[in-house]
Amino acid sequence: MSDQDYLSEIHKIRESFSDLVHFTPLELNHTFSIMSNNEIYLKLENFQRTGSFKIRGAFNKISKLTDEEKKAGVITASAGNHGQAVALAAKISDIKSTVVVPEGAPIVKIEAIKNYNPKGKVIEYGRTYDEAHQKVLEIKKQENSIIIPAFNDIDIIKGQATIGYEIMEQLPDADYIFCPIGGGGLISGISSYCKQKSKNIKIIGVQAENAPSMHESFMKEKITLKQLKETICDGIAVKQPGEITYDMIKKYVDEIVLVSDEEVANTILLLLERAKLFVEGAGAAALAAILYNKLNLQNKKIIAVISGGNLTPNLLSRIITKGLIKGGRLVKFKTKIPDIPGALMNVLKIIAEQKGNIISITHDRERLELEYKMTEVIVELETRDFDHINQIFSKLREYFQIEILKF
Repeated sequence: MSDQDYLSEIHKIRESFSDLVHFTPLELNHTFSIMSNNEIYLKLENFQRTGSFKIRGAFNKISKLTDEEKKAGVITASAGNHGQAVALAAKISDIKSTVVVPEGAPIVKIEAIKNYNPKGKVIEYGRTYDEAHQKVLEIKKQENSIIIPAFNDIDIIKGQATIGYEIMEQLPDADYIFCPIGGGGLISGISSYCKQKSKNIKIIGVQAENAPSMHESFMKEKITLKQLKETICDGIAVKQPGEITYDMIKKYVDEIVLVSDEEVANTILLLLERAKLFVEGAGAAALAAILYNKLNLQNKKIIAVISGGNLTPNLLSRIITKGLIKGGRLVKFKTKIPDIPGALMNVLKIIAEQKGNIISITHDRERLELEYKMTEVIVELETRDFDHINQIFSKLREYFQIEILKF
């Protein structure tokens, strides 16, 4: 197929689901531009239906099924986002669906899969995507359902390529596109379109340090399996790259970099605070690679693909709390004061004078090592930064013994 024929096909696919799939925004972010000394644009697939880009590939694949195949129903393995997309696409097409998710998959994503297709089935199996996929192969033999792959399928890849089409319409002179990689379907689609449209654009893949299979394969120039470690980037935690996606990445992608969970968590918090965007780990990976300067770029027009926004509230709570602690904006300490009226007021007065904001106070009079006329007080404070913490503690230590506590 010629370049022009491929570009035309992707354009037609985009038109075929224009009523169902959002044309997502590409927004210039001034804060991240200043932080990185580049022009940073965010491709907001977290605003897509089902909260991620996955509906594009799922709907394109299911739309290509014959009537006979649709009667058999569809089945897939998913860490969550692909499963939601398959469930919704199956419902739109009025066919039954089965989604196998790893045990321990986010409850929010499991419930969303059920809600998108109430007639569909959700099965929890295995600890990883790859183990869930093995279960899909077993069920396929028994029920003869049609497998909707998460990434290693040309129709899935072409569906994701419609993001590349949108990007070239929105910012045709972009210098770089940073894109997360799990199995590789997203970056294969985007890179295959954008590289054929613009030979000068650079495509950079981003993987989690704890799930680096495609990075290893790219570096060793052969498909390489890597054991997965726990990562907050569950949407891109894939042990085995696809053969189709590996070949396309080898052909179209310029470089693959790795980001740590800590870098991703910090980026999630920045996106929430500075851009008012609710983004999951995989969705924040591309921007994390830019902000943590993995390629030392300056004065470039860079697009970060924000691939999804299905972050669980429990994980978000931990990210926020840890982020505030790391930034010197949350601190906890204990001190001993006389167990008499007004003693606590002396502590609180100093904190108030130094503009600290009290989150909680705990009294403990019963500890055996405490003197009979003393009480221990634990105080949790909201502060501006570490300088502010030092300022408050410096004043408190003039009158009290202070011990900083871990959360």
